[in-house]
Amino acid sequence: MDHLSFFWLPHDKEKVLAALRSEFSDLAAQSISSGNIQLPPIPDVVLKIQKLCTLEGTLIKDVSDALLEDPSLTAIVIRMANSVVFNRRNITCTDVLTAVSRLGIFRVRDIVTAQAIEQLKHSCDLNKECNALLRKSAARSREFSAVMTMVCQEMIAASDDNSLAYLEPEKALLTGLLADIGLFCLVNEYYDYLEKGNYLELDLALYIFDKECNDTSYHVLNHWQFDSDFLAVATNTQQQLKPDEQVSYLNIARIANHILLFRSKDDSLDEHEIEITLEGAEALYTLSNLTNSQFNDRIKETLKSSGL
Repeated sequence: MDHLSFFWLPHDKEKVLAALRSEFSDLAAQSISSGNIQLPPIPDVVLKIQKLCTLEGTLIKDVSDALLEDPSLTAIVIRMANSVVFNRRNITCTDVLTAVSRLGIFRVRDIVTAQAIEQLKHSCDLNKECNALLRKSAARSREFSAVMTMVCQEMIAASDDNSLAYLEPEKALLTGLLADIGLFCLVNEYYDYLEKGNYLELDLALYIFDKECNDTSYHVLNHWQFDSDFLAVATNTQQQLKPDEQVSYLNIARIANHILLFRSKDDSLDEHEIEITLEGAEALYTLSNLTNSQFNDRIKETLKSSGL
């Protein structure tokens, strides 16, 4: 199965084979395997918060103080802390310390990282094709993360015995947003490759991005010490489930991807297999039977209710 974030790409074995033989493909693979792939240039505040989350003894106030160095990110965190998805008790908070306390330091890290990457995708100054690809990725990531959230919510609602209470729609949202984080690194390397006087047809580059995105995303998220759920969704590789867990976030991601394949009438749907529980089947049935208008409205409402 292809990388979750690249379901819109066509499939052509001859082009794939040609891409795999390209010089750029070799360079990208070497950069990833050696750990030298360039990380996204995210704001210093985000890097500071990521580092704080790796240190023992980090307090909520430490993360709050770091966040206050960037007013725009502070506003985003407070807004999301008050959103329907993140504010389950419906108690409004107005200060950053309360917002960080409500969300937790790791969730704040996830939010500011996802927001930084989305802003990068919209603001990069590369060539026309690379900029367009990153903007398209940003739109697809938002759609994918919204559908993951919808699937998670439907599955929790369909669980009569509360056995899926450990699932968090907000985490489904964030794992979806960061699923193709490696794409930014690959597009940047492609741009640098072209700037050095080389040439590679964009269609072939897309296949290389598809092939290498899993490993690149793993490298970036692992470097920033995101947990196994983020790594599983980004790499489309199932991690070991805990004994009391029936469903993983990767299961949710695959169902979400299946729904999007179905709704876009993608030819690869016939080859797309998913493991599914009763709750997953109900979520799949419910969301697949919405009209296009209802489905798009549901996506908009999910994104709005998340504070994005």
